[in-house]
Amino acid sequence: MDFLLITPQARPGVALIQLNRPKELNALNGQLVREIRDALQALDADEAVRVVVLTGSERAFAAGADIKEMAGKTAVDMFLDERFATLEQIRRFRKPLIGAVSGFALGGGCELAMTCDMLVASETAQFGQPEIRLGTMPGAGGTQRLARAVGKAKAMEMVLTGEFISAHEAHRVGLVNRVVPVGQYLEEAFRLAARIAAMSPVAARLAKESINRVFETHLEEGLHFERKNFYLTFASEDQKEGMAAFVEKRKPDFKGR
Repeated sequence: MDFLLITPQARPGVALIQLNRPKELNALNGQLVREIRDALQALDADEAVRVVVLTGSERAFAAGADIKEMAGKTAVDMFLDERFATLEQIRRFRKPLIGAVSGFALGGGCELAMTCDMLVASETAQFGQPEIRLGTMPGAGGTQRLARAVGKAKAMEMVLTGEFISAHEAHRVGLVNRVVPVGQYLEEAFRLAARIAAMSPVAARLAKESINRVFETHLEEGLHFERKNFYLTFASEDQKEGMAAFVEKRKPDFKGR
């Protein structure tokens, strides 16, 4: 990997992926997006990994798409570009994915952050979709996921003005889970990841899949999907272990089976 630093066991059961294009403030070019996808696919197949933390640097999670790479492209070039399909593959990562965000998360960087299941932000984090300042608009889910996360009015304001919001504002409107001092954001993400990694990996995957279904279907179908996944947990060894441990008043030992 040219643009990623990967630690498969940064904590027990928790892998760390760090974007590493410091001179470009982790701007997302085609290669970096493909590397993120490939890393997640490898970690998805690694049974020792239960949760993944995705981060950048203190200065920038990802400052946007690589504009130099895109500036001269035609509409047909962009239509044929695999980048958006690759981002969708990232979104379909099955294990819990936590974004640890500091500094800029703008444009494509904000869109990448929103593919994460949860976000921990440092007090210096700034989120935005400033594409309109360049005569274009978000194209990798920025209008859709942002509106779902913060509501129509706030999404309209952010997308149509291109203005950034602070970490505390992002927390207030529901875009991030928590905000901590800049020196603590990665450790806070690890603490959250460790809590999730201690749970049944089977149940965590099925629960994630069910929550994501909210944004893809109406309530009745979503309830049916949730119930199906709930029943499916009863085919797992983890469910038997978890309930036995509760009855026996001990800590469960989940194996992901």
